Amino acid sequence: MERLPITAGGHANLEVELKDLKGRARPAVIQAIATAREHGDLSENAEYSAAKEQQSLIEGRIAELEDKLGRSEIIDVAAITGAQIKFGATVLLVDEDTDEETTYQIVGEDESNIEKGLLSLSAPLARALINKEQGDSIEVTTPGGSKAYEVLNVKFI
Repeated sequence: MERLPITAGGHANLEVELKDLKGRARPAVIQAIATAREHGDLSENAEYSAAKEQQSLIEGRIAELEDKLGRSEIIDVAAITGAQIKFGATVLLVDEDTDEETTYQIVGEDESNIEKGLLSLSAPLARALINKEQGDSIEVTTPGGSKAYEVLNVKFI
């Protein structure tokens, strides 16, 4: 069974989503199905079909979250030390072409959000950064083309 690295915050967010699905969304869709059944012929009942489809999506997401939470390996980023970039590192980069500075934290796939500076471990940039250190230059091919970066700072917070 493959372990999934995740930060404590990311793990907590998945648990909150699971609790919401089980405690709010699942009962709401069950009620919607019951209400739609009261309208009669199920074969021509669009409300019933939509509610059943929604139920399927909710149950699928619940199963997915339970699987991920069961396989997750919570990484205490604050306990990590060293100069090399690895999971959980917060990295300050400078684009060597534009001199634009950007900060990313390398996180698990389920907690990534590029707008918030949370870069998925499986992203091309994150893969190129792993095991690099402050002062190293990297070149990465992204969907937008080839980019060159210099690592200005690495920290674990």
